[in-house]
Amino acid sequence: MNETFLIHALAGLGGYLLGAVPFGIVIARLFGLGDLRQIGSGNIGATNVLRTGNKFAALLTLLLDSGKGAIAVGITYALTDEPHALLAAGFWAVMGHNFPIWLKFKGGKGVATTLGVLLATAWPVGLAAIATWLATAAIFRYSSLAALVALAAAPAYAWYFATPQHAILAGLLAALAWARHHENIRRLLKGEESKIGKKKST
Repeated sequence: MNETFLIHALAGLGGYLLGAVPFGIVIARLFGLGDLRQIGSGNIGATNVLRTGNKFAALLTLLLDSGKGAIAVGITYALTDEPHALLAAGFWAVMGHNFPIWLKFKGGKGVATTLGVLLATAWPVGLAAIATWLATAAIFRYSSLAALVALAAAPAYAWYFATPQHAILAGLLAALAWARHHENIRRLLKGEESKIGKKKST
């Protein structure tokens, strides 16, 4: 077996398993907020945790979800000098969050994990994407719209600040995120999307 392929496969597997840890569900249960899949949108990410009204739990979920993407890349960096293995670990960490084996492959949308991966693989790209998310969220107050805009811009940031390979990764993750947000896009177009901080009934 080709050594480079094996390195990439192991990096991807490690990234997937780390990304598949459902921190939102774990945090919600630890804080006594109930089953996150039965709350609000049913999503396992920080935005849905915020709908419970517990801002600290939402912040903790955000940090852990983004952190697991960055940590997957960091561990790979510590174990190998193969640059593309970092991108493989990051990509599969997002896939793990979106399609976790522990939850029958029904996971989140991967925005926080994607931002963590972008930050770890090329920090200027990550910072630019985060700044775009913050600016869009501050203006329009829609988390989903902020995510869509930030991740759509990420490939351009990666092309300018990093390498074509980083741009390809950012493009794949952006396409995945847009596909996972299809219901949000529909609600945005109809004016039915919930704004940041607004609680939803269970």
